[in-house]
Amino acid sequence: MTDNKTSRDEADYVVVGAGSAGAAAASRLAASGATVILLEAGKKDTSLLVTKPGMIGPMHAEPKIKKLVDWGYYTTPQKHMNNRVVPQTRGKVLGGSSSVNGLLWVRGNRANYDAWAAEGNTGWDADSVNEVYQRVEDFEDGADAYRGAGGPIKVTRHTQPTEASQQFEQATADTLGVKILKDYNAAEQEGVSRFQQSASGGKRFSSSRGYITLADRPTLQVQTQVHAQRVVIENGRATGVEIIDKKGNRRVVRAGKEVILSAGVFGSAQLLMLSGVGPAEHLAEHGIDVVADLPVGDNLHDHLFVPATYLMPNAVHRGTPSYFARGLARELTVGGSFLENSVFETTAFVRTSQATDVPDLQILVLPWAYPSPNQDAPVRHEVDRRRALTVMSTLIYPRSRGTLRLASSDPSAAPLIDMNYLAEPGDQQVLAEGIEMIREIMRSAAFGGNVTAELHPGPEYDAANMRAEVLNRATTVYHGVGTCRMGVDERAVVGPDLKVRGVEGLRVADASIMPSIIGGNTNAPSIMIGDKAAELVLA
Repeated sequence: MTDNKTSRDEADYVVVGAGSAGAAAASRLAASGATVILLEAGKKDTSLLVTKPGMIGPMHAEPKIKKLVDWGYYTTPQKHMNNRVVPQTRGKVLGGSSSVNGLLWVRGNRANYDAWAAEGNTGWDADSVNEVYQRVEDFEDGADAYRGAGGPIKVTRHTQPTEASQQFEQATADTLGVKILKDYNAAEQEGVSRFQQSASGGKRFSSSRGYITLADRPTLQVQTQVHAQRVVIENGRATGVEIIDKKGNRRVVRAGKEVILSAGVFGSAQLLMLSGVGPAEHLAEHGIDVVADLPVGDNLHDHLFVPATYLMPNAVHRGTPSYFARGLARELTVGGSFLENSVFETTAFVRTSQATDVPDLQILVLPWAYPSPNQDAPVRHEVDRRRALTVMSTLIYPRSRGTLRLASSDPSAAPLIDMNYLAEPGDQQVLAEGIEMIREIMRSAAFGGNVTAELHPGPEYDAANMRAEVLNRATTVYHGVGTCRMGVDERAVVGPDLKVRGVEGLRVADASIMPSIIGGNTNAPSIMIGDKAAELVLA
């Protein structure tokens, strides 16, 4: 890999966005011997902030720190959620959101991919994507019919789970009658389990670390701190990308074969529209000439969670600056601190009354107190300093759909992100039911009397009024997908080959292509999409 001290202006392939999908796609293409230029708006990923797993705590808690690696996006006022403006964290750094996320490695339910294939997306069924996941992973248990070994992304189980989290596993199994699973990424997902994380040896395995830093790719050049302005489309074909570099110089990076957009659910859709690919009427409003009239920016959806926090002396951790400072000091001297793992420890996939053929609720567990009622304001939120376990009721199959639109034709302007959260009443119902299920679990004898109080939402919010309180407490898991929908009908932006309809030499490869969101955290699927995209290009 070469850096941007000698920035090239032409390659076989130009990939925009060095995030979860983009780093994977670029690396796989370069492994074939093709020349590849990978463009990234953020800086390099060498700081402890993004390499040490547990640093996601201070990263997300302190706005001044978060600003270093985040695009700073917010939604428009959400009319079904008390007009709240909800933050939309997206990594602006090499590795993208895989460098700033909670490191949770979840493929989703196998039925999700079979549903994609049933819509005409040939090659995206569960068995087909399983082969890609096996190629991507280096799982701690080794290879089997479902898991891979020797891939670029190391996947391990949390190595230091607290007693509180372990008790939660047993309590969930006892209360809901589900299995304690060894591997929720294998044959079955329904049950409770210790989290798997994209980390090993106390280091985060972002897509950039696995596919770029630790890979030998002499034909790959990564150019950081360059901001893509638009795709250059000439006579119906994408021929390059116009960029502005960190010195303010404007230039065009040419692609001899293809341009691949991996700028994420917001960035890829925004770039397409800036380039004349999108809803014709909307583009005309901004004076943009239409190249292809496509439903870019539609089908936007996301996961939501509502946190419930319980005081528990055996949850151990405290969300204070001094606690993190002591942990960091230990990590830098002798190692073995809590910073070597994700802050999340346990997950469960269970069913509410709204479920159909698969579990529709994910429960996320972390042994820390959590801000209440939400984290909308861009300030450092105070949390309870006592030991506590936070359990999150998480909606994984939202029915609500929103849009992404341009605020202006200026590429530096943030797009208008309208998730349209909770527009469908069933979404609110799942979250509220999830809180009641969590309350039932937390009353289990498996905790041995360690649960001393429900701190948030608090007993004043009973089942009768919890549904309304969801509007104030629900917040994003930062899993937006769908703005460049893959399909074979008029609602599609890209086909199953990820080619943009009506434009030659242009593909999209990231979470924006998902026709429907997967049941679980979206980083692993995004990396899979990037890896598979390279396979499709080379085929």
